Amino acid sequence: MDNLKIYLDKDINQDLIKSKKIAIIGFGSQGYGQSMNLKDSGCKVVLGLRQGGNSDIKAKKYGFTTMTIEDAVKWADIVQILIPDELQAEVYEKQIKPNMRAGQYLMFSHGFNIHYKKIVPSSDINVIMVAPKGPGHTVRSQYEEGKGVPSLISIYQDASGDSKEVALSYASAIGAGRAGIIETTFKEETETDLFGEQAVICGGVSALMKAGFEVLTEAGYSRHMAYFEVLHEMKLIIDLVNQGGLADMRYSISNTAEYGDMTRGPKVIGEESKNAMRQILKDIQTGAFADEFTTEMATGCKNFNKLRQENANHPIEETGEEIRSSFVWGQDKIINKDRN
Repeated sequence: MDNLKIYLDKDINQDLIKSKKIAIIGFGSQGYGQSMNLKDSGCKVVLGLRQGGNSDIKAKKYGFTTMTIEDAVKWADIVQILIPDELQAEVYEKQIKPNMRAGQYLMFSHGFNIHYKKIVPSSDINVIMVAPKGPGHTVRSQYEEGKGVPSLISIYQDASGDSKEVALSYASAIGAGRAGIIETTFKEETETDLFGEQAVICGGVSALMKAGFEVLTEAGYSRHMAYFEVLHEMKLIIDLVNQGGLADMRYSISNTAEYGDMTRGPKVIGEESKNAMRQILKDIQTGAFADEFTTEMATGCKNFNKLRQENANHPIEETGEEIRSSFVWGQDKIINKDRN
């Protein structure tokens, strides 16, 4: 059985990170959430961004000092790369690597580029990971509520001998020590994260909801009722699962729902689905998915953009927009695309 060690703020030197200069490369969801929390925790932070770009303008509105990526790397002790996975290798080779020095900390929030060796740092660089298990906007909103998002840390190279302590201190500063921090490896984080996204929490769930919506509407039921039953209620159920696992969810729902859950669920997700999951995992483990993704990104995203458009045009999206605009929930949005 795995031994589980969870680090909390009380276990961590929270002042260590305040002695380091941190350059955040990127101001997307994670860049926004992590840099805002670091600043509020009293850390020295600059943003490495394309000067004059949209992210640069947004970051300056929040009071950040911004620099070119090259200058930010030269200034920093810690370089946290939070631009999209598909851009990291090229930016690292052209703008980050030439300006790094021995003993710096190269940080990631996903192990993709290190694990698949798209980025290969020199041996005198510390390579660490702090990976919040939630979107950057949630990292920020939870912090503002005095809470935190659980996070993973990992040490790939420890040239200075204190990489774990630095990773823990950084994780604490973004709020993770309020919730819990677990140590893992780059390999384990990368492969399980990709699998979870593809087979369950993003790909699996979205495909399941769309399929349920299609089955109900094809059978003649109202698209509004279908939306409520297969998509809107998902959050209410997942909140219960998040609180206390499947047991809490089953404690809360009706006997009818619980019986249907345990007798009909396996008919939807059975051995055929598990075999598909096994193939997805194999593609992740062998690097086939990583190569497919990076090739797609490098060759114009034709299939990616086609899939995005098809999904945006699905009737479940139109129905959801109509319902959400007519009801009172969701007015206090976590995401404001104009500001963060």
